Amino acid sequence: MPNPTPAATEASAALAEVVASERLRIVATLIRTTCDWDLAEDCFHDAVTRALTTWPVRGIPDNPAAWLTTAAKNRAIDLLRKALAEQRATERAAHEPPPEQETEEEEADVIDTFDNDRLRLIFTCCHPALAMENRIALTLRTVLGLSVAETAHVFLVSEQTMQKRLVRTRAKIRSANIPYRVPPPRLLPERIAGVLAVLYLLFTEGYSSGSGSDLIRPVLADEAIRLTRLVAQLMPQQPEVLALLALELFQHSRAATRLDAAGDLVLLEHQDRSRWNADAITEASRMLAAAEHTLQHLGTPPGPYLLQAQIAAEHATAPTAAATNFARIATLYAHLSQVAPSPIVDLNRAIAVAFSEGPDAGLALLDTLELDAQLGEYHLLHATRADLLRRSGRPQDALPHYRRALSSPPPTQCAASSSTAST
Repeated sequence: MPNPTPAATEASAALAEVVASERLRIVATLIRTTCDWDLAEDCFHDAVTRALTTWPVRGIPDNPAAWLTTAAKNRAIDLLRKALAEQRATERAAHEPPPEQETEEEEADVIDTFDNDRLRLIFTCCHPALAMENRIALTLRTVLGLSVAETAHVFLVSEQTMQKRLVRTRAKIRSANIPYRVPPPRLLPERIAGVLAVLYLLFTEGYSSGSGSDLIRPVLADEAIRLTRLVAQLMPQQPEVLALLALELFQHSRAATRLDAAGDLVLLEHQDRSRWNADAITEASRMLAAAEHTLQHLGTPPGPYLLQAQIAAEHATAPTAAATNFARIATLYAHLSQVAPSPIVDLNRAIAVAFSEGPDAGLALLDTLELDAQLGEYHLLHATRADLLRRSGRPQDALPHYRRALSSPPPTQCAASSSTAST
């Protein structure tokens, strides 16, 4: 097989760069134009294939993203014209000019509409009419660009099963007439909460995997952060969006130290803080400050992600485990339990109280909260009680709770999403 020419190598590199940075934007625009999710993805891939053969010969276009967008739209027009049943979509797509007629001004218009198109795609994938697992699957496949096989791996199902799930989800969007749009302002607070819930579940599956044999899945956490960063760029005045990005960055800054050489989890107090990602912590601190400033300007109370980000900040910025301000963390968890009541939040509050006031105080709070009735066999409840008993000098009393923790089933994804930053 002959070696690629310098022009082909340069074109391939340029194409890889634009696909990595602009795929989401272009696919989102195609979905808006064609009203067909599968067709949009197929036409995008057709445009990429065409670029591989065209750019080495004719040169890399001045605006590669606009070139791919136009090529994909024209391919969609050709296909839609052949499908009379899609006449309405044909008429909508056919308004776009052919590539040779597109001007610099029109290319700029294409780019200007991209941000809204990306938001439309994200809100549609995370629509409350879709089941949560389907929202996550569609987001992974369409927004993050994971392959069907990669998406199937996240859910531990076969590629065929995932393909069917994605087809059914897209059919649901059509049959339920789910609008491809950003919600109006009056609905935005409710809908953005649903989007953030999906993003945080995605991050949690990477940060503390509830499925498969991997304890953490850094690549998935990275993808969730990338998507949250995108939403934060598009909605910079939403404090909870900024706070979620800060929370994820604070948590993920410890990724390099959370597993030991044997692949076992390392507790937060035993991690090498010199190996934490200082750049991620700096960015997270900046995002948190922006969220707090916006919240103060709006005059609204803090939401659950901001409170969790403030908790994560205390852990991430403490020079040592012993210097951590657990008294403030306990107070923040008390506020969080009012904003987003959860037995997991109460468990974390008891842990913070134990570290600030002593293990006996934490044990007393555990008893007061009656978490056994709410959490049942949740392993971290029993592990926490065992650890606090050990710290209070009662190792024999701790043993049965350690055994119970070891025999308890692993946490569900939803439980993990509210878990502590103890690792």
